[in-house]
Parts: sequence; C-alpha cells; structure tokens
Amino acid sequence: MLNSPFALIADIGGTNARFALIREGSLDPRFIVNLSVDDYVSIDLAIDAYLTQVDAVTPTKFCIAIACPTHNDSIKMTNNGWAFSKEALRQRFNLERLDVINDYAAMAFAAANLTEDQVVQVGQGEPLDNFPIAVLGAGTGLGVSGLVRAKGLSMPVVSEGGHVDFAPTTEQEIEILRWLMRHYDHVSAERLVSGMGIQNIYHALADLRDEKVEAISPAAISQLALVSSDRLALDTLEQFCQIYGSVAGNLALSYGAQGGVFVTGGIVPRMLDYFQTSGFRERFTAKGRFSDYMSTIPTYVMVAEQPGLIGAAAALQS
Repeated sequence: MLNSPFALIADIGGTNARFALIREGSLDPRFIVNLSVDDYVSIDLAIDAYLTQVDAVTPTKFCIAIACPTHNDSIKMTNNGWAFSKEALRQRFNLERLDVINDYAAMAFAAANLTEDQVVQVGQGEPLDNFPIAVLGAGTGLGVSGLVRAKGLSMPVVSEGGHVDFAPTTEQEIEILRWLMRHYDHVSAERLVSGMGIQNIYHALADLRDEKVEAISPAAISQLALVSSDRLALDTLEQFCQIYGSVAGNLALSYGAQGGVFVTGGIVPRMLDYFQTSGFRERFTAKGRFSDYMSTIPTYVMVAEQPGLIGAAAALQS
C-alpha cells in the first residue's frame, strides 16, 4: 500500500472522472486514472474504486474540481446524476481537508502554474507579474474564469461570462446575429464560441449564401474545413476564430488580464495549427484606442494533458 504523504485530486466532468495523487508541495499528478462517471452511482464509490485500483491508503486531503456550482454544501452535477454533501463526503473519508472547486477555478489555478511546454503562445506580448489572468474555453459550452493576485495570494474568479451578450463587429457578424435572433431569445457569446457555435455559424452562413446543407457535427465541419478544404466550412472556422478573439479580448479588458489570457477547452487544441494562423489574435487586439494596450497582453493555448488536475493540485497549495 502507498503510505507516502499523498493528497487526492480529481477533475470531474459530465462523462469522465479523472483521479490522481500528488505529494505535498508538488504539481505533478501521479497514478492518473480516468473512470467513466456512468459506471458509478456516486462519487464516493468512484473514489473507493480509484484508491483500490492504485492500491493506496486514503489520503487525508482531497481537492475535487467539478463541472457545476460549488458554493453550497450540496453538490449536484449538471450533466450527470452524481450528487453529494461536501460535509458528508469529508466525514465518509475522515478528511483533514476537503476542497471542492469549480472546474474553471481549477483551470485558472492551472494557468498560473503551467510550464513553457504546456502552453503555446499565439501572437506577441509578455505577461506582467502579479496582474490578473483570464481563462476561457470553448467546448460543449463556453467556460470563463480568472485569477486575481494580491498580497501574495491567488484567488480564482469563477463567472458565467460565457453568457454575456454576443457583440458583432463586422457586417457579416451583424447578419449572423440577425439569423440567431430568429432562433434564440438571447444570443450569448456561447451561442457562437462553442461546439454548437460552430454549427450555428455554419448554418447561418449557409442561409445567408442560399446554400443547402445538412445538419452535421462540429467535428464534421472541422473535418470538411481542414481535410477537404470546403469553402463554407473554412469560412465557418475562420469566423469562429475571429469571434473567439473578440470575446477573449473583451474578457481581457474586463479583468485587466495583463498576466495573460489562456484558451482551453476541447476544440482549439485539436485545430491548433489552424488557430495560430487564424484571425484570433488580430481580433483580440482590435479594440480601437486600446489596441496598443491589448497588443502587450499575451494569449496562450493550454496544451497540458491534464490541466484540471494540475489546477486542483495548485488549489491545495493556495
């Protein structure tokens, strides 16, 4: 049995629950295991299964990053059936410390602790020490968070910034907005910067061009663009990247994120080469009188394999 001073960390989404152990003071997850949420009726049974699988005694400290609100004692997953009480879980495992944090709080902690080989910079800019960091990630939806530094402390700021109003900046985007307003009561940034956003842009552009297209997945649209060089699909990805840049720039202005802006989520790392040459960075800096200010803020794509676990490890040390 492992009896070193380990802590347990977890990154739990709607489908997968990733568990690992870390030594005190370390940000290097070890004994990483990915479990299917559907295979377990509760989080405590999943934790038991993990500890058995890696032959570990139960640590006295846990940090669980989870994709749902975490400010109350009662936790209920948005996209699966897991629900638990933080206090009951603490007692169940006789824990000295239990931190349950939002998954994008973990991403914010990770952003401040990634190494050079775990990020890819897009464009120019240099981070300023002790200034806020901003994080956003397009996947199923659009996650947004930040990290504020003050007096030697780092505090995550978790928000619902993905649901701010979409602000078009070109004639084509105004037409896309009009198209979306016929389908949604509220057109948020997430309606364009996400997997469904790629689909929305694809169908909006097709309608605006009087082209007939079938309903296809975001991955299929990307495949059409990057493999088949389909014009509509390529224009869709370019528009997606440009809007992503505008939204990221708005976030940087809102947070004063001169410590850097970090892009994560499931979409961009899979199209990284294209993203680097897209209009993302140009639109990020295109803020009129503040364009010079924006040009000094670096933008990065997280390419670390397990940023959520790294963030959970960092949260334990905060």
